[in-house]
Amino acid sequence: MEYKIRKASLEDLNETAELFNQYRIFYRQESDIEKGKSFIKERLLNGESDIFLVLVNNKAVGFVQLYKLFHYTKLQKQWLLSDLFVLPEYRGNGLSLALIERSKRWCEETGACGLMLETEKTNDIGNKLYPRCGFEYDGAHNYYHWWK
Repeated sequence: MEYKIRKASLEDLNETAELFNQYRIFYRQESDIEKGKSFIKERLLNGESDIFLVLVNNKAVGFVQLYKLFHYTKLQKQWLLSDLFVLPEYRGNGLSLALIERSKRWCEETGACGLMLETEKTNDIGNKLYPRCGFEYDGAHNYYHWWK
């Protein structure tokens, strides 16, 4: 399958927001395109994340969103691969792999030491995909959340 990957901009807001909405639905959230569009717009305007779109026949069919973090032992910038999504009808064509590879190149381009990510234990697709892409499972840490 032929595809193209490019960095998203505000011009891509509607397409990106639609994909982001589908991603949130995948994680059992209610559909809310307008709220998602506002969220993505704010991230882009404030330079808080970098988003790459994968396009097939000039249609955005998937995305990856990266947030800048800093690694305490390496004393370098790193990227959190926060969101990765490909529309179901385009899965199985290597598009997720291509988005991950683009994210790795982004690390090189920005002088970052690497990528980190987390996914649900029930995400069978992701839990098989990430080790194939060179990610190592970190069973030594517990991740906690606090929500107000």
